[in-house]
Amino acid sequence: MRTLAITQNMTLDGSIEMLTGWFDPTVDDPDLLDESHRQDAEADALLVGRQTFVDFRGYWPAQVDDRTGVTDYLDNVQKYVVSSTLTDPEWQNSTILSGDPVSAVRLLKAQPGKDIVLTGSISLGHTLIEAGLVDEFRLFVYPVVQGRGRRLFPEGREASNLTLLQSRAFRCGVTLMRYAVS
Repeated sequence: MRTLAITQNMTLDGSIEMLTGWFDPTVDDPDLLDESHRQDAEADALLVGRQTFVDFRGYWPAQVDDRTGVTDYLDNVQKYVVSSTLTDPEWQNSTILSGDPVSAVRLLKAQPGKDIVLTGSISLGHTLIEAGLVDEFRLFVYPVVQGRGRRLFPEGREASNLTLLQSRAFRCGVTLMRYAVS
């Protein structure tokens, strides 16, 4: 069974919704970029909701001279977008999942392959957390307090069955915390 990992960038106060300019995908920290590439190498599927997909599709393919390597990764990775409204993804290596996301993700996890990574996609993340399909959380915590915004866990959701896999601080002030769901 493949691992479904939620990878999120978040503020110190727990917001994953980017309401201000606190997140920069081109931050200049070679160690942080190396960690991102290490995680990318362990995954062969990106799972996103419609809004995150549209945001990514509108930004990353238009990048020229992308020194981060994110554009190349996103162009080549198999992307699965959960949407009831999209009919043509208009981006290579993209598949629309228009049915029940819980059933679709169960089927994806049962297929052979590497990790499946969900990023952004707050509502989809909440659905998959509630369904018990998430195996790991990879949280990149930025040294910023936004004071508002949606959180990773739905209101009232408890998660006490987490095991710390890794904790690492980067020079830019970002901290990675990886937790397995047991």
